[in-house]
Amino acid sequence: MVATVIGFGARAPAKVLELLSKSSSNITSVRSQNIQSALLKAPYRTFSAGNDETAGDLIVYCLPSSVSEYLRFGSEANTVRSAILSSTATVAIFDTKADDFVGGSVDDIVAASNDDGKKDALASAAIQSLSSLDVLASSQFGSKKQSDTVIVVGSGGREHALAVALARSPLVGKVICCPGNGGTAVEGGKVTNAEGVNGKQDNDTIIALTKRVNADMVVVGPEQPLVDGIVDAMAVACPDVRVFGPSKAAAELEASKAFTKDFLQEHGIPTAKYRNFTNADEAIAYVESLDENDRQVVKASGLAAGKGVLIPTSKEETIAAVKEIMSDKSFGNAGDTCVIESFMTGPEASCLAFCDGKTAVLMPAAQDHKRALDNDEGLNTGGMGAYAPAPVVTPSMQKEIEAMCITTVEKMAERGTPYVGVLYAGIMCTPNGPSMLEYNCRFGDPETQVVLPLLETDLYEVFIACCDGTLGSVDVRFKENTCAATVVCAAKGYPETYPKGMEITGIDAANAIEGVKVYHAGTKLDENTVTRCSGGRVLAITGMGPSFTDALGASYEAIKGIDFVGSNGESLMHYRTDIAKGVLNKKLRIGVLGSTRGTALLPIIEACASGALHAEIVAVVSNKKDALILEKGKSLGVTVTTKFISSKGLSRAQYDAECTSTLLEAGAEFVVLVGYMRILSKQFCEFWAGRCINVHPSLLPKHAGGMDLAVHQMAIDAGDSESGCTIHQVTEEVDGGPIVVQKSVKIEAGETAESLKTKVQPLEGPAFVEALQKYCGKTVISYADAGVSIDAGNELVEIIKPACKSTIRPGCDADLGGFGGLFDLAAAGFDSKDTVLIGATDGVGTKLRIAQATKKHDFVGIDLVAMCVNDLIVAGGEPLFFLDYYATGSLEVDEAAAVVRGIAEGCRQSGCGLIGGETAEMPSMYAPGDYDLAGFSVGAVHRDRILPSGVGAGDVLLGLSSSGVHSNGFSLVRKLIASEGLTFDSPCPWDASCETIADSLLTPTKIYVKACLPLLKNQLLTAMSHITGGGLLENLPRSLPKGVVAEITGHPPLPPVFKWMQQASGLDDREILRTFNNGVGMVLVVKADKVAEAKELLKQAGEDVYDLGILVNGEGEQVVMKQELE
Repeated sequence: MVATVIGFGARAPAKVLELLSKSSSNITSVRSQNIQSALLKAPYRTFSAGNDETAGDLIVYCLPSSVSEYLRFGSEANTVRSAILSSTATVAIFDTKADDFVGGSVDDIVAASNDDGKKDALASAAIQSLSSLDVLASSQFGSKKQSDTVIVVGSGGREHALAVALARSPLVGKVICCPGNGGTAVEGGKVTNAEGVNGKQDNDTIIALTKRVNADMVVVGPEQPLVDGIVDAMAVACPDVRVFGPSKAAAELEASKAFTKDFLQEHGIPTAKYRNFTNADEAIAYVESLDENDRQVVKASGLAAGKGVLIPTSKEETIAAVKEIMSDKSFGNAGDTCVIESFMTGPEASCLAFCDGKTAVLMPAAQDHKRALDNDEGLNTGGMGAYAPAPVVTPSMQKEIEAMCITTVEKMAERGTPYVGVLYAGIMCTPNGPSMLEYNCRFGDPETQVVLPLLETDLYEVFIACCDGTLGSVDVRFKENTCAATVVCAAKGYPETYPKGMEITGIDAANAIEGVKVYHAGTKLDENTVTRCSGGRVLAITGMGPSFTDALGASYEAIKGIDFVGSNGESLMHYRTDIAKGVLNKKLRIGVLGSTRGTALLPIIEACASGALHAEIVAVVSNKKDALILEKGKSLGVTVTTKFISSKGLSRAQYDAECTSTLLEAGAEFVVLVGYMRILSKQFCEFWAGRCINVHPSLLPKHAGGMDLAVHQMAIDAGDSESGCTIHQVTEEVDGGPIVVQKSVKIEAGETAESLKTKVQPLEGPAFVEALQKYCGKTVISYADAGVSIDAGNELVEIIKPACKSTIRPGCDADLGGFGGLFDLAAAGFDSKDTVLIGATDGVGTKLRIAQATKKHDFVGIDLVAMCVNDLIVAGGEPLFFLDYYATGSLEVDEAAAVVRGIAEGCRQSGCGLIGGETAEMPSMYAPGDYDLAGFSVGAVHRDRILPSGVGAGDVLLGLSSSGVHSNGFSLVRKLIASEGLTFDSPCPWDASCETIADSLLTPTKIYVKACLPLLKNQLLTAMSHITGGGLLENLPRSLPKGVVAEITGHPPLPPVFKWMQQASGLDDREILRTFNNGVGMVLVVKADKVAEAKELLKQAGEDVYDLGILVNGEGEQVVMKQELE
């Protein structure tokens, strides 16, 4: 008989399982996720097909436990009605409240297939049950329908997710967020923000709001109101209003880590070894008594905004952590008591449970990402992303953790502090099993944004049941075959100093993407209803789909269109690009069935341990109580299920069903048969089709069907020249499944079955490893996955090639693509014997911040070249070639191309060839939108023309004008602009010809090469000085010998930009001369009799020349101002 089971969700009633095991050989399920796994267990031991088709000889329908469920899944009831009216199937209705079938017993239903009377009786009872549901559902239409008002306390992403989930209930008319955020303000439908609360969420505000709106329930999001006793206060002020959350006494589970550790130890709930201290000296003495390798975690016992946990790596750091918490009071009164506990290893999981004061129901486990940057680097945050259900928590582990939560709720009730609300268990999945890190008394953030979207049951009905102590009567179910992942978008700089007030763009488009929901956290609406950033974590972009690949794809697709736009148009948004990367590349979970020593299992174990096999063994099961393979399983640790299952009294299919149940509970996805001495049932082979392999000691298809020595003898008797082993998929046909891997050996003359076995058997383990590697499905992690785009780099090279080609000069071809750039000195006119090479390197500094903020990148490349070649010519040389280094977190091709075109222009202005460079894309090293530049220039000078040379008293100082601030002093420049209340887009206060401040400041550094080369060739100069950081007072002495002093008598008037800087900063003449170039970018030292010739050449080059002063003999400071700046 074919049976279809509908609507049982997480339930698996014993009578339903009894019926299915008696009546059906093929069972399909619809919204009944636990039926299949429950049927596999004793005493039923029955395989089911497990698909989602709604057809069959028998339909078993679970009556919805609530109006909401009936309204939401009315199509299922219609399927049942249709089957009754058409008499196409026997229909059995199960009533969960009565825990029994309606209209007949299990035996009656079994007999109904051949008894029309019993079938009609069942149909009549079914119609009556459905009619009763129709009457109940009709109450939700019209003026008398239930339309409750719910208040959600809080303003984060968690509260937005709660509000959205509650609003889905047909029993809820309004969801009022107190105080809410910019997202809940515009969510629409049933969701609004509370009016007149002024951002408050204290007890008095909540109570007053409850009375004003006549609320039916208050749901508390953050922990602080719970610790402040809002539940207790509401019980007094509004006793008829349900409050979802624990009392102040129950919330001590979060408020005091010391209390929780004592509680866990008292009730046998696994947790790390610990000690509580109220005296710092005693705590330090305890740490000093520990072994050097006994690593500890130090926690402030009280609430510390999620920051009171320190993880030192040495005994010295542990003592320092104790002092920080207890002596320095870094976390205030939260550190009055200090918890010191042993450091545990393993992945963490966030496990949330609904609690009604009597029991607990665990939700799917989630995992979050705490670190700010990719690859789990950077500072800790409140959470940068999460995903659920977390594969790290296996079905058996889920039951263990749920049992811990149930024990907690039961024991809290026994002590007179019943726990109602959500219990957040922080779990460490250690090699010894799940261990409790801590409890929180509220939903996690961002875990809520991935767990609640998976909930299928009406959240409001669950909350009502929790408040009323009737959680056991509600079927809390979650969507099958669905994954959720959320990526947090934060303000750039979070969790340290970060900006606020940026406009958020792209939210509506993101929400329009299928499977995406944008949850708001740190947002607000301005007076024009524009959504702006108001916190560090701003948005959580949740995607859903049938796999994590789909869910993450939806999230990141949505993020592409979202931005936080700064006042200068710059992007100020940051997010991680590797959320759930590990789960996309998770290890294959292997279950092993074996009957013997399991020798071939050892290479698999070793390959898993070494990483050669991207897999893990999660279960070892045997049909032999004393099989040595069980010892190998036990050696892997307590988290590996190691179990003997007796086959006594069981059919082949029943035994295989119980083995399958054990494997699934352990989380196995793939089965390996290692010396397994049983023929497998058809049902097992179909269930594990394509996911089970075995080894046979021959080169199949030869000699199939035999075992051990008999197979080897068959190979010898057949006169085979070779034999070996075959790894093959397991099918119903013994040794007939598809071949995966074969290993061969030669059969020698005089070979015996025993000698052949000794040659073949060592091949079996490596063959298994090779075969499993084909199934691991390890995702190839490309450079692009790491955030580096090779394609973008290649595209950039093609774009900038013409610009580089334009810099060709004698000696180089300025082509790109090789490993190094070549330069021919002879072709450039230099005799290598008398030529000295000069190298110079520099960057552009924080001037880049202005280019990045305003997205004006065209001129910083000129700055880069100028800073190098101007230094180079000071030594008397001619620039020959240039190389650049461009580093960024994420390569934006157009942006980088603009920079390189600027570099090429600088090379043209200085007459040097751009012969190569490096573009380095380094995710996590640079924030999005940031890049840095470095330049390297090489020049040449004749050995006897190196400068400075022959500098002495009487030499004249000539100054060449600068083009502006050039590329030094910009840290001060940016600070002055901010202190004056200006932005880079503000009108320029010192130059009306420039539209904005940025336009003026981004004027490129002047390149002096072509103006000065004629003077160098005519040997008119004794020295030169490039005026950069340190100004005239610091740079000119670098070109002067001791005993010579420069007297400045003719410094030109300060250009307007420097006058503005001096006024805004308050710097005196000396300090501004040590900071900026002040209008003089290059100083030339000329013999007195050569001044006229030098000036004429400079005039021909278009230079403005200043008579700066003269050199005299003297000691002390080498630059003396003989005038005040004008």
